[in-house]
Amino acid sequence: MRECLERIREYTGLERARFDGSSLVQDAVIRNLQTLAESSQRLSIDIKATEPRIPWRDLSGFRNVIVHGYLGVDLGAIWLVIEQDLPALTEAVDRMTHRMASAA
Repeated sequence: MRECLERIREYTGLERARFDGSSLVQDAVIRNLQTLAESSQRLSIDIKATEPRIPWRDLSGFRNVIVHGYLGVDLGAIWLVIEQDLPALTEAVDRMTHRMASAA
C-alpha cells in the first residue's frame, strides 16, 4: 500500500494540472489506486482495527468502481480522492507499518 501511495505522489507531484494534463499519469494513478484498494482487502481485521478512522469498506468498494468502470471513471472524483483521502490513508499506513515493525 505504501508503494502505491508513493507512486501516486510521484506521478502527480500532488498537482492537479499534472494529473489533468496526462492520460499516462491518469492511467498510472488509477492502476495504483486499484492495487491500493485490493491490498487493503488483504489486511487482517485486527490490523484495520488499529486505524478505525479509515473507511476500509469504502476503500474496498472504490476498487470495484475502478475495476468495473461503473459509469466510466470520473477523473474529478479520482483527484478528490488523491487530494482529500490519501493524506490520511498515508499517515495511517505509516503508523500501521511502524507498529508492525515494532512488533517484529
